[in-house]
Amino acid sequence: MFVYSVKSKQIKLFLLVAFVLVTAVCLFVLARDSRETAKDGNPTLKASSHSERMAFISQYGWEVDEEPVEVCEVIIPAEFDDTYTKYNEIQKGQGFDLSAYAGMRVKRWTYSVKNYTGYENQNCIRINMLVYEGLVIGGDVCSIELDGFMHGFSMPKTDS
Repeated sequence: MFVYSVKSKQIKLFLLVAFVLVTAVCLFVLARDSRETAKDGNPTLKASSHSERMAFISQYGWEVDEEPVEVCEVIIPAEFDDTYTKYNEIQKGQGFDLSAYAGMRVKRWTYSVKNYTGYENQNCIRINMLVYEGLVIGGDVCSIELDGFMHGFSMPKTDS
């Protein structure tokens, strides 16, 4: 016969460790879910696959070429200069904030937009998505013309 005795200190220690582990897992899951949730509560920031990136872009009404024009890695500066500060203001206006990713390496996906009002037949409008760990953390719609423009993901309002 085998007898094993357990002291109450060991039971308390085991329960404490189990509680800490369960709490840590719950916090990790909640933090990840909150990053994947947009302002309106719908999971719209996922961008780890082609179909997820296309779904993200189409939720704003954009039509793009299936293949990206460019995919590259960029480093968010550790300290923002005036240009990056202004760019981050665009991001903040659409619910993102790149300062949380300062100094980090992210991937930029660039697609050619096909349905920008006034530019339907030109190949000069781009949508850029900044992606970190499979989630969109920012981006813009811009013109690559000499006197171009840049704004957030939402389509501009037209005077009709």
